[in-house]
Amino acid sequence: MGISYPSKIHKLSGDQPVLQGVAMPAMNNILSKWIPVSERSRALALVYSGMYMGSVTGLALSPVLINRFGWPSVFYSFGSLGTIWFALWLKKAYSSPEHDPELSPQEKKLIMSGSVSKEPVTVIPWKLILSKPPVWALIISHFCHNWGTFILLTWMPTYYNQVLKFNLTESGLLCVLPWLTMAVFANLGGWIADTLVSKGLSITTVRKIMQSIGFLGPAFFLTQLSNVKTPAMAVLCMACSQGSDAFSQSGLYSNHQDIGPRYAGVLLGLSNTAGVLAGVFGTAATGYILQRGSWDDVFKVAVVLYIIGTLVWNLFSTGERILD
Repeated sequence: MGISYPSKIHKLSGDQPVLQGVAMPAMNNILSKWIPVSERSRALALVYSGMYMGSVTGLALSPVLINRFGWPSVFYSFGSLGTIWFALWLKKAYSSPEHDPELSPQEKKLIMSGSVSKEPVTVIPWKLILSKPPVWALIISHFCHNWGTFILLTWMPTYYNQVLKFNLTESGLLCVLPWLTMAVFANLGGWIADTLVSKGLSITTVRKIMQSIGFLGPAFFLTQLSNVKTPAMAVLCMACSQGSDAFSQSGLYSNHQDIGPRYAGVLLGLSNTAGVLAGVFGTAATGYILQRGSWDDVFKVAVVLYIIGTLVWNLFSTGERILD
Protein backbone atom coordinates (compact mmCIF):
# COMPACT_ATOMS: atom_id res chain seq x y z
CA MET A 1 0.00 0.00 0.00
CA GLY A 2 1.37 3.43 -0.88
CA ILE A 3 1.93 5.96 1.86
CA SER A 4 -0.19 9.09 1.66
CA TYR A 5 1.56 12.00 3.28
CA PRO A 6 -0.28 14.37 5.63
CA SER A 7 -2.67 16.74 3.97
CA LYS A 8 -1.58 20.24 3.01
CA ILE A 9 -4.07 21.84 5.36
CA HIS A 10 -2.83 19.83 8.31
CA LYS A 11 0.79 20.57 7.51
CA LEU A 12 0.13 24.27 7.11
CA SER A 13 -1.54 24.36 10.51
CA GLY A 14 1.48 22.74 12.18
CA ASP A 15 4.36 24.45 10.41
CA GLN A 16 6.10 27.44 11.94
CA PRO A 17 7.16 30.24 9.60
CA VAL A 18 10.67 31.60 10.10
CA LEU A 19 9.46 34.84 11.69
CA GLN A 20 7.50 32.90 14.33
CA GLY A 21 10.72 31.27 15.53
CA VAL A 22 11.38 34.15 17.93
CA ALA A 23 7.96 33.88 19.61
CA MET A 24 8.68 31.07 22.08
CA PRO A 25 12.08 32.41 23.28
CA ALA A 26 10.55 35.88 23.70
CA MET A 27 7.62 34.39 25.61
CA ASN A 28 9.94 32.52 27.97
CA ASN A 29 12.03 35.61 28.54
CA ILE A 30 9.00 37.72 29.46
CA LEU A 31 7.55 35.08 31.76
CA SER A 32 10.87 34.82 33.62
CA LYS A 33 10.50 38.51 34.53
CA TRP A 34 6.79 38.54 35.32
CA ILE A 35 6.08 35.21 37.03
CA PRO A 36 7.37 34.06 40.45
CA VAL A 37 8.79 30.54 40.58
CA SER A 38 5.83 29.33 42.68
CA GLU A 39 3.48 30.12 39.77
CA ARG A 40 5.81 29.31 36.88
CA SER A 41 4.36 25.97 35.78
CA ARG A 42 0.75 27.21 35.78
CA ALA A 43 1.65 30.36 33.86
CA LEU A 44 3.60 28.52 31.19
CA ALA A 45 0.87 25.87 30.84
CA LEU A 46 -1.79 28.56 30.45
CA VAL A 47 0.23 30.35 27.77
CA TYR A 48 0.82 27.14 25.83
CA SER A 49 -2.87 26.33 26.12
CA GLY A 50 -3.48 29.34 23.91
CA MET A 51 -1.28 27.74 21.27
CA TYR A 52 -3.13 24.44 21.57
CA MET A 53 -6.56 26.04 21.40
CA GLY A 54 -5.42 28.16 18.46
CA SER A 55 -4.53 24.96 16.66
CA VAL A 56 -7.97 23.53 17.47
CA THR A 57 -9.64 26.66 16.11
CA GLY A 58 -7.46 26.70 13.01
CA LEU A 59 -8.08 23.04 12.22
CA ALA A 60 -11.82 23.50 12.72
CA LEU A 61 -12.28 26.74 10.78
CA SER A 62 -9.84 26.32 7.90
CA PRO A 63 -11.91 23.74 5.96
CA VAL A 64 -15.04 25.90 6.36
CA LEU A 65 -13.26 29.02 5.11
CA ILE A 66 -11.71 27.18 2.17
CA ASN A 67 -15.03 25.65 1.10
CA ARG A 68 -16.90 28.96 1.25
CA PHE A 69 -14.34 31.57 0.28
CA GLY A 70 -11.32 29.76 -1.17
CA TRP A 71 -7.94 28.97 0.33
CA PRO A 72 -6.64 32.60 0.46
CA SER A 73 -9.35 33.39 3.01
CA VAL A 74 -7.50 31.31 5.62
CA PHE A 75 -4.43 33.52 5.41
CA TYR A 76 -6.41 36.77 5.25
CA SER A 77 -8.55 35.79 8.26
CA PHE A 78 -5.74 34.63 10.54
CA GLY A 79 -3.45 37.42 9.34
CA SER A 80 -6.11 39.99 10.24
CA LEU A 81 -6.49 38.50 13.71
CA GLY A 82 -2.72 38.64 14.11
CA THR A 83 -2.75 42.33 13.20
CA ILE A 84 -5.40 43.06 15.84
CA TRP A 85 -3.41 41.13 18.42
CA PHE A 86 -0.25 43.05 17.48
CA ALA A 87 -1.95 46.38 18.09
CA LEU A 88 -3.14 45.25 21.52
CA TRP A 89 0.29 43.84 22.31
CA LEU A 90 2.02 47.14 21.53
CA LYS A 91 -0.39 49.01 23.76
CA LYS A 92 -0.63 46.64 26.74
CA ALA A 93 2.54 44.52 26.90
CA TYR A 94 5.71 45.49 28.79
CA SER A 95 9.05 43.73 29.04
CA SER A 96 9.03 43.73 32.84
CA PRO A 97 6.79 44.86 35.72
CA GLU A 98 8.94 47.91 36.44
CA HIS A 99 8.09 49.34 33.00
CA ASP A 100 4.31 48.93 33.33
CA PRO A 101 2.74 52.26 34.36
CA GLU A 102 -0.59 50.61 35.21
CA LEU A 103 0.87 48.55 38.07
CA SER A 104 0.82 49.92 41.58
CA PRO A 105 4.08 50.00 43.60
CA GLN A 106 2.72 47.18 45.76
CA GLU A 107 2.03 44.99 42.72
CA LYS A 108 5.48 45.68 41.29
CA LYS A 109 7.13 44.79 44.59
CA LEU A 110 5.13 41.55 44.86
CA ILE A 111 5.96 40.42 41.33
CA MET A 112 9.62 41.46 41.31
CA SER A 113 10.31 39.86 44.69
CA GLY A 114 9.77 36.43 43.16
CA SER A 115 11.14 36.91 39.65
CA VAL A 116 14.20 38.19 37.82
CA SER A 117 14.84 41.92 37.74
CA LYS A 118 18.45 42.34 36.73
CA GLU A 119 19.81 44.56 34.00
CA PRO A 120 19.23 43.45 30.39
CA VAL A 121 21.66 40.96 28.87
CA THR A 122 24.15 42.68 26.55
CA VAL A 123 26.62 39.84 25.97
CA ILE A 124 25.59 36.18 25.77
CA PRO A 125 28.19 33.87 27.39
CA TRP A 126 27.88 31.08 24.84
CA LYS A 127 30.91 29.16 26.08
CA LEU A 128 29.63 29.17 29.65
CA ILE A 129 26.11 28.19 28.61
CA LEU A 130 27.26 25.30 26.44
CA SER A 131 29.62 24.01 29.14
CA LYS A 132 26.75 23.21 31.51
CA PRO A 133 25.42 19.59 31.54
CA PRO A 134 21.85 20.72 32.46
CA VAL A 135 21.78 22.84 29.29
CA TRP A 136 22.64 19.79 27.21
CA ALA A 137 20.03 17.80 29.13
CA LEU A 138 17.49 20.40 27.96
CA ILE A 139 18.68 20.24 24.35
CA ILE A 140 18.73 16.43 24.14
CA SER A 141 15.45 16.02 26.00
CA HIS A 142 13.73 18.60 23.79
CA PHE A 143 14.88 16.64 20.72
CA CYS A 144 13.60 13.33 22.14
CA HIS A 145 10.31 14.91 23.20
CA ASN A 146 9.55 16.61 19.90
CA TRP A 147 10.39 13.54 17.81
CA GLY A 148 7.37 11.72 19.20
CA THR A 149 5.17 14.80 19.41
CA PHE A 150 5.67 15.89 15.80
CA ILE A 151 5.24 12.36 14.47
CA LEU A 152 1.89 11.99 16.22
CA LEU A 153 0.57 15.41 15.23
CA THR A 154 1.83 15.34 11.63
CA TRP A 155 1.10 11.73 10.68
CA MET A 156 -2.05 11.21 12.74
CA PRO A 157 -4.50 11.79 9.83
CA THR A 158 -2.65 9.18 7.77
CA TYR A 159 -2.71 6.70 10.65
CA TYR A 160 -6.44 7.22 11.21
CA ASN A 161 -7.15 6.84 7.50
CA GLN A 162 -4.93 3.89 6.62
CA VAL A 163 -4.88 1.84 9.82
CA LEU A 164 -8.17 2.68 11.54
CA LYS A 165 -10.03 3.11 8.20
CA PHE A 166 -11.60 6.45 9.09
CA ASN A 167 -12.53 8.64 6.15
CA LEU A 168 -10.75 11.96 5.67
CA THR A 169 -13.52 13.96 7.33
CA GLU A 170 -13.47 11.76 10.42
CA SER A 171 -9.67 11.88 10.49
CA GLY A 172 -9.70 15.67 10.39
CA LEU A 173 -12.19 15.90 13.24
CA LEU A 174 -10.22 13.45 15.39
CA CYS A 175 -7.03 15.45 14.84
CA VAL A 176 -8.56 18.13 17.04
CA LEU A 177 -8.75 15.75 20.02
CA PRO A 178 -5.01 15.68 20.91
CA TRP A 179 -4.85 19.48 21.01
CA LEU A 180 -7.82 19.58 23.39
CA THR A 181 -6.35 16.94 25.68
CA MET A 182 -2.99 18.74 25.68
CA ALA A 183 -4.66 22.01 26.68
CA VAL A 184 -6.46 20.31 29.59
CA PHE A 185 -3.56 18.21 30.85
CA ALA A 186 -0.97 20.98 30.48
CA ASN A 187 -2.96 23.08 32.97
CA LEU A 188 -3.52 20.08 35.23
CA GLY A 189 0.21 19.37 35.21
CA GLY A 190 0.99 23.04 35.92
CA TRP A 191 -1.30 23.03 38.94
CA ILE A 192 0.23 19.80 40.27
CA ALA A 193 3.80 21.07 39.78
CA ASP A 194 3.23 24.42 41.51
CA THR A 195 1.37 22.68 44.34
CA LEU A 196 4.33 20.35 44.91
CA VAL A 197 6.74 23.31 44.92
CA SER A 198 4.55 25.21 47.38
CA LYS A 199 4.54 22.17 49.70
CA GLY A 200 8.33 22.21 49.88
CA LEU A 201 9.39 19.70 47.23
CA SER A 202 12.54 20.87 45.46
CA ILE A 203 12.18 22.37 42.00
CA THR A 204 14.66 19.79 40.68
CA THR A 205 12.51 16.91 41.93
CA VAL A 206 9.32 18.47 40.57
CA ARG A 207 10.82 19.05 37.12
CA LYS A 208 12.11 15.47 36.99
CA ILE A 209 8.76 14.02 38.04
CA MET A 210 6.75 16.05 35.55
CA GLN A 211 9.07 15.43 32.63
CA SER A 212 9.28 11.72 33.41
CA ILE A 213 5.49 11.63 33.07
CA GLY A 214 5.84 13.63 29.84
CA PHE A 215 8.20 10.98 28.47
CA LEU A 216 7.03 7.67 29.92
CA GLY A 217 3.31 8.39 29.55
CA PRO A 218 3.44 8.72 25.74
CA ALA A 219 5.89 5.80 25.56
CA PHE A 220 3.47 3.54 27.46
CA PHE A 221 0.40 4.45 25.40
CA LEU A 222 2.28 4.09 22.10
CA THR A 223 3.32 0.55 23.05
CA GLN A 224 -0.36 -0.28 23.63
CA LEU A 225 -1.42 0.69 20.12
CA SER A 226 -0.31 -2.66 18.66
CA ASN A 227 -2.52 -4.51 21.19
CA VAL A 228 -5.79 -2.59 20.91
CA LYS A 229 -8.64 -4.25 19.04
CA THR A 230 -10.96 -1.36 18.23
CA PRO A 231 -10.54 2.05 16.57
CA ALA A 232 -12.07 3.72 19.63
CA MET A 233 -9.35 2.29 21.89
CA ALA A 234 -6.66 3.35 19.42
CA VAL A 235 -7.98 6.92 19.43
CA LEU A 236 -8.09 6.83 23.23
CA CYS A 237 -4.45 5.69 23.37
CA MET A 238 -3.42 8.50 21.02
CA ALA A 239 -5.30 11.07 23.10
CA CYS A 240 -3.80 9.76 26.36
CA SER A 241 -0.36 9.82 24.78
CA GLN A 242 -0.68 13.48 23.90
CA GLY A 243 -2.34 14.29 27.22
CA SER A 244 0.55 12.86 29.24
CA ASP A 245 2.97 14.53 26.81
CA ALA A 246 1.58 17.91 27.94
CA PHE A 247 3.07 17.38 31.41
CA SER A 248 6.32 18.43 29.73
CA GLN A 249 5.14 22.03 30.07
CA SER A 250 5.90 21.70 33.78
CA GLY A 251 9.11 19.80 33.07
CA LEU A 252 11.60 20.79 30.42
CA TYR A 253 9.59 23.77 29.13
CA SER A 254 9.65 25.40 32.58
CA ASN A 255 13.29 24.51 33.21
CA HIS A 256 14.83 27.24 31.05
CA GLN A 257 13.58 29.83 33.52
CA ASP A 258 14.83 27.73 36.47
CA ILE A 259 18.46 27.32 35.44
CA GLY A 260 19.05 30.68 33.78
CA PRO A 261 16.18 33.17 34.10
CA ARG A 262 18.15 36.02 32.52
CA TYR A 263 18.96 33.76 29.55
CA ALA A 264 15.59 31.97 29.40
CA GLY A 265 14.99 33.12 25.81
CA VAL A 266 18.45 32.02 24.69
CA LEU A 267 18.10 28.64 26.37
CA LEU A 268 14.71 28.00 24.81
CA GLY A 269 16.08 29.08 21.45
CA LEU A 270 18.83 26.46 21.77
CA SER A 271 16.63 23.61 22.92
CA ASN A 272 13.79 24.48 20.56
CA THR A 273 16.20 24.38 17.62
CA ALA A 274 16.89 20.77 18.55
CA GLY A 275 13.15 20.23 18.91
CA VAL A 276 12.38 21.64 15.48
CA LEU A 277 15.14 19.51 13.92
CA ALA A 278 13.52 16.49 15.56
CA GLY A 279 10.26 17.45 13.85
CA VAL A 280 11.97 17.77 10.48
CA PHE A 281 13.96 14.54 10.69
CA GLY A 282 11.23 12.62 12.50
CA THR A 283 8.56 13.44 9.93
CA ALA A 284 10.86 12.46 7.05
CA ALA A 285 12.09 9.33 8.83
CA THR A 286 8.52 8.21 9.45
CA GLY A 287 7.78 8.27 5.73
CA TYR A 288 10.95 6.27 5.09
CA ILE A 289 10.10 3.71 7.78
CA LEU A 290 6.53 3.27 6.52
CA GLN A 291 7.76 2.53 3.01
CA ARG A 292 9.83 -0.36 4.37
CA GLY A 293 8.15 -1.33 7.61
CA SER A 294 5.05 -0.73 9.69
CA TRP A 295 3.48 1.70 12.13
CA ASP A 296 4.79 -0.46 14.98
CA ASP A 297 8.32 0.34 13.82
CA VAL A 298 7.49 4.07 13.81
CA PHE A 299 6.20 3.90 17.37
CA LYS A 300 9.18 1.81 18.55
CA VAL A 301 11.62 4.49 17.42
CA ALA A 302 9.62 7.15 19.28
CA VAL A 303 9.49 4.97 22.42
CA VAL A 304 13.27 4.43 22.36
CA LEU A 305 13.85 8.18 22.13
CA TYR A 306 11.37 8.82 24.96
CA ILE A 307 13.35 6.39 27.15
CA ILE A 308 16.67 8.01 26.19
CA GLY A 309 15.18 11.40 27.04
CA THR A 310 13.99 10.10 30.42
CA LEU A 311 17.46 8.81 31.32
CA VAL A 312 19.28 11.96 30.21
CA TRP A 313 16.78 14.21 31.97
CA ASN A 314 16.91 12.39 35.29
CA LEU A 315 20.70 12.10 35.26
CA PHE A 316 21.70 15.62 34.23
CA SER A 317 18.86 18.10 34.68
CA THR A 318 18.45 20.44 37.65
CA GLY A 319 15.97 22.99 38.90
CA GLU A 320 18.64 25.15 40.49
CA ARG A 321 19.98 28.33 38.93
CA ILE A 322 23.29 27.65 37.18
CA LEU A 323 23.54 30.87 35.12
CA ASP A 324 23.45 34.36 36.65
